[in-house]
Amino acid sequence: MLAKSPPAAFRRLFDEVGTVDQIGVEERVAKYVTRSIKKGSKIWGLKKAVSMLDLTTLEGKDTPGKVASLCQKAIQPHEDRGIPSVAAVCVYPAMVRHAKKHVADTTIKVASVATAFPSGQSPLKTRLAEVRAAVADGADEIDMVINRGAFLAGEFAEVQDEIIAVREACGDVTLKVILEVSELETYDNIRAASFLAMRMIREGDFIKTSTGKTSLNATLGNNQVMLEAIRDFYLDTGIAIGMKPAGGIRTAKQSLQFLIAVKETLGDAWLTNQRYRFGASSLLNDLLRQIEKERTGAYQAPYYFSESAESY
Repeated sequence: MLAKSPPAAFRRLFDEVGTVDQIGVEERVAKYVTRSIKKGSKIWGLKKAVSMLDLTTLEGKDTPGKVASLCQKAIQPHEDRGIPSVAAVCVYPAMVRHAKKHVADTTIKVASVATAFPSGQSPLKTRLAEVRAAVADGADEIDMVINRGAFLAGEFAEVQDEIIAVREACGDVTLKVILEVSELETYDNIRAASFLAMRMIREGDFIKTSTGKTSLNATLGNNQVMLEAIRDFYLDTGIAIGMKPAGGIRTAKQSLQFLIAVKETLGDAWLTNQRYRFGASSLLNDLLRQIEKERTGAYQAPYYFSESAESY
């Protein structure tokens, strides 16, 4: 059976931004998992990954007390003061003011999911009100979800108009645009959605793989497609957009593979939490465990480290 050709709107967009060599991407990322990082370079990479984490709690049972504990771990992940703080804590809008209070006078940002996270299925007016409320309560960053239904229907102007409206509602704060890659179906669509988003945001904003609430989240493959889109957009425009893979990254070994991808695709300028983040809170304890292993030569039991929130 012949595969159906994409609708005209997609064909035009693919002609503009290019398509993805799926086999080439998969061959490239397969090489990342074979790399071996030893000793000093490994410790550097593990600490760098800690500094790039968005430590997150997104549960219906979140309380101010739970957010306070999360913030304390964000500020001092381990008794070893040589281990950096994380990049941000990420909470629902109702918890922003509590988080802001606990990370005051630190470098840690307060990020808030908004725009009817994770589905995005609310009227635009409601989604924008949620963004404005989070910003008013002190959010430094907003993580929004795109309208995947509009994208898949080829209604690209609607997708972009909504991103523009959210960008305006954010004011001076950083915007991260979640593509929800598992619902975009193909690498070509992920690349196209990346370009649609990047055209509507500004230097220092991010594109992000996932909400972490679907069956498939960040993979080396979809991360690579988005990194290459960022690279090509930067070469075309000179505008540097950040990247955030989210969900499914649970081990220190995985995080190092993602950092290799960043270094080899975008270079050292993106090896900073101003341009790259991990949305994977459950990753933190494994990073700490591996750092301790490099320091002492022995693994600590998992219960040695305090529990962190679920990844997203």
